[in-house]
Amino acid sequence: MSDVATDVVEAAFRYHRAQDRDAAFALYADDFSFTSPYDDHIDRTAFFERCFPTADRMTGQRLLHMAPADEELVLVLYEYELVTGGRYRNVEAIRVRDGLIREVQVFFGGAV
Repeated sequence: MSDVATDVVEAAFRYHRAQDRDAAFALYADDFSFTSPYDDHIDRTAFFERCFPTADRMTGQRLLHMAPADEELVLVLYEYELVTGGRYRNVEAIRVRDGLIREVQVFFGGAV
């Protein structure tokens, strides 16, 4: 995995937690696509309207593992705690090309 892909993914998580929308927005490609159990291939605009502002629901988030799948794809396992209680883990498959996030697929996990 390239260092650029790792740096971009780590920055995206950091900016999300800090709710630094401008810094985060610059990391996502114009043709970005986001998929989760609740969202089917939404674009960058919809992602930043619906999904990005959710950090205030968490009291904490830890990146547990980051692993390369190939030159562009980074798999991330993370754990987060909600302000309402409970800890959860998700996996994200994040495709980074030319220093920009092109695609994110989120796989929701259960309570820890």
